[in-house]
Amino acid sequence: MADIKSPKKLIEVALPLDDINTAAAREKMIKVGKPTSVHLWWARRPITAARAVLFAQLVNDPGYQRELGYGVNKKEAEVKREKLFDIIRDLVKWENSNNEEVLNRAREAIWESWRETCHLNRNHPKAAELFNPEKLPAFHDPFAGGGAIPLEAQRLGLESYASDLNPVAVMINKAMIEIPPKFAGQPPVGPIPEGEKQHKMYEDWSGAKGLAEDVRRYGNWVREEAFKRIGHFYPKVDVTPEMVAERPDLKQYEGESLTVIAWLWARTVKSPNPAFGEVHVPLVKSFVLSKKKGREFWVEPVITEDGYDFKVREGEQPSGFIGGTVERTGATCIMSRTAMPFKYIRSEGKEGRLGHRLMAVVAEGKRGRVYISPCSEFEDVAKSVEPDWVPDVPLPSNPRNFNTPIYGLDNFGKLFTNRQLLGLSTLSDIVGLARDKVVHDIKSMLKSECGADAERYASSYGDAISIYLTLALTRTADWGNSLGRWESKAQVPQQMFGRHAIPMVWDFSEVNVFSSSTGSYLASINNVNKSLLFSLPSSLDAHAFQADACSQKVSRNKVVSTDPPYYDNIVYSELSDFFYIWMRRSLRKFYPDIFSTIAVPKDEELVATQYRHGGKELAEKFFLDGMTKAIKNLADQASPVFPVTIYYAFKQSETKEGSTTSAGWVAFLEAVINSGFTLDGTWPLRTEMGSRMIAADANALASSIVLVCRKRQARADSISRRDFQRQLREEMPDALETMIGGESGQAPIAPVDLAQAAIGPGMAIYSKYEAVLNQDGSRMSVHDALVLINRAITEFLSPDSGNFDADTQFCASWFDQYAWSAGPFGEAQVLAQAKGTTVDGVKEAGVVESGGGKVRLLKWGEYQSDWDPTTDKRTPVWEACHQMIRRLQNHGESAAGELLAKMPEKGEAIRQLSYHLYTLCERKKWAEEARAYNELIGSWHAIVAASHETGHAGEQVGFDL
Repeated sequence: MADIKSPKKLIEVALPLDDINTAAAREKMIKVGKPTSVHLWWARRPITAARAVLFAQLVNDPGYQRELGYGVNKKEAEVKREKLFDIIRDLVKWENSNNEEVLNRAREAIWESWRETCHLNRNHPKAAELFNPEKLPAFHDPFAGGGAIPLEAQRLGLESYASDLNPVAVMINKAMIEIPPKFAGQPPVGPIPEGEKQHKMYEDWSGAKGLAEDVRRYGNWVREEAFKRIGHFYPKVDVTPEMVAERPDLKQYEGESLTVIAWLWARTVKSPNPAFGEVHVPLVKSFVLSKKKGREFWVEPVITEDGYDFKVREGEQPSGFIGGTVERTGATCIMSRTAMPFKYIRSEGKEGRLGHRLMAVVAEGKRGRVYISPCSEFEDVAKSVEPDWVPDVPLPSNPRNFNTPIYGLDNFGKLFTNRQLLGLSTLSDIVGLARDKVVHDIKSMLKSECGADAERYASSYGDAISIYLTLALTRTADWGNSLGRWESKAQVPQQMFGRHAIPMVWDFSEVNVFSSSTGSYLASINNVNKSLLFSLPSSLDAHAFQADACSQKVSRNKVVSTDPPYYDNIVYSELSDFFYIWMRRSLRKFYPDIFSTIAVPKDEELVATQYRHGGKELAEKFFLDGMTKAIKNLADQASPVFPVTIYYAFKQSETKEGSTTSAGWVAFLEAVINSGFTLDGTWPLRTEMGSRMIAADANALASSIVLVCRKRQARADSISRRDFQRQLREEMPDALETMIGGESGQAPIAPVDLAQAAIGPGMAIYSKYEAVLNQDGSRMSVHDALVLINRAITEFLSPDSGNFDADTQFCASWFDQYAWSAGPFGEAQVLAQAKGTTVDGVKEAGVVESGGGKVRLLKWGEYQSDWDPTTDKRTPVWEACHQMIRRLQNHGESAAGELLAKMPEKGEAIRQLSYHLYTLCERKKWAEEARAYNELIGSWHAIVAASHETGHAGEQVGFDL
């Protein structure tokens, strides 16, 4: 193919990372109305981050490229780049997700860049096919997963294609991107739920509003039809005078029938003490029901002659009362206080002898939850249920993510109580009937117009509604199983998938699927409805289908951005079997090809699971070979005009020789490079919640790296290790200057992100060659290249690099040894002389305390509060930096800007020193100190702006705005 002229894209040069990261963190806290609320998917990228990455991947960087005759000079480029940054800053705000004014500005910038590219390639022999200025290229994500990236491509104006091997992911993507455009603008056809008022005749049904309303209407119909069949198994609680006599707090409800929110159960095991051999004692993590101040409730196990009863008590627990019976080492028998190690409990479980007993009932009250002691009638109703269908699909032998099998819960059917199975299977049956009802209702509405096209339309719409009703059902299953706890602080049931695993739970919450509270079918329907109503674009066609990334042919000449599996961190196929078994039951009739297998396909899944592949080395080889094949497939097909962006989420970080690395990261980079890609950038996105359940887990996803890739030139040469190191020394400083601010107008990358972002330009040098050869002729590994790249970063930031005065060099070295503690004067004097200064000189500068044979660096809080650099006779960068921290900490960004305005010439050195000190503190695990330096850089853009307002507009203060 003839040469294609492709200007560098913005993502290959610079990004406003802090703005993107802040928006991504904020999005994680939003729970309702997100498009991702359609259904759970593991480690899904925040849509705001995906939107920013795609935009930066699609727009041309304005910097001048002589070889293309494209762009403008450096100063003009900085101004234009800042305008693109402003678009990103608006794009990533959650409230702008559907703001057409903001989205249109982004779309116009994308179109402008595309037309510029088309003009540059107007003489290409395939210009009519590849460079149509009136049609944007389409988008494809071959590992579509939870659908965040294809959704945002669609929102930005591209026809979107989403493929995945996993059927659950395929259905999620159909619901998010494929179905809404098909039925945009259609009014609802379903029956209004009984008791609701008729909607206005001329209501606005634009976009997906009509579809969302039908999901709500038919969802209510499914619920009501199911209740007619099995509602008697979900009785209300009658508050009797006898109950009030025992619990005066129930007086306000006397004579009323309260709707149950959840039944709380304790698993039981036979007491190991022969004296109580007939008693099945409770396994309870916590007896607390409510921690709300002034509304505390808890369960007391009351010992009786033949066993024990559970009683709900109000008020604080008495001192010395047991919080539960299960601890880290095992459980304790409440009858005899005999220890019950987990070995005993596992043995009983595998013999099928684990039971469960009702511990409390939670009902809807007037102003909160009502907690009721259990009685035999409640328990008898639950135990009288015989489910019509049980999903007899075995759980995998994967102890890291699934630990229920060792307790006898070894197939998916055993994860549910009989009543839960009956509730879910009944809802599933009626979803099929709802599909038929949708088709009937549309035909009735069309009447005489019901020809072949109308028949197809009615069938297609029925299929679409059945998908949403099924997704609501499988959402309900996430709460409607025996592995969800009761959350005593928020007083709500918890979903099972609080982390990327199916864990064992002792006391669990059985949600009432017919209530309207968290975990019910109606709550799930409302979540799906709100996602459709508020968050999903519906203007452009999109396509979701099942395909293996290694062999798919969809990426041809398309823009590609994708989020593939992370080595061995998440076994998507095994986890999603939990949802697949219910989806298959409801949808197999309408989608036989997608649901042809009993469980989710696993053999081709690109995850390095040791137990599946016979050991660590074989698992790593499978992952590396498969991922290389999949990414090579992308490299061969993707549009040569645009870089490919690939997400990778870090886990299990470990530091070796100053390099942050992990087996998965190295294997992934090797796969990308071996596939024929070069790396132009590695941008860190802090997209994971620090407060999530697995934050302290060794396998927690910490941050995401976006790799920016281009196809390697066919004529790439090999170079020596020495030449590679020389190029690192020559090229890394300029790249790092751009990242940390330098003289450009971009906000600097925060120190916490620099180590990962700086891998990009280093790997760009490494990956553009066929090979980097060691002295013995062997190929340099990715791991060794990372070590050298990280060493180059450290050398650039070092105070000994020649960019700092002698006093600062002394302080930085002393800080490395002693931090804020005192050290021997003699040692300090030797170090000071080596740096070209003296201890007395540094003391004169006002940054150390010296006396009694000891020397100590002053912390920023000890610095003079009225310090003025314009009158200070000796001002090392160290002093200026820590005075800036003091001012920022005590008075904010504006005050720090006023101080910077008095010493603009020190701006760049202050910033570089902050990066160095942050890196040092992080390595030594000095979290508090590291935070201060990171905050200074994080606020730098605002500080500089404030300094200009003080009176330096147009002058260089760290960098020009």
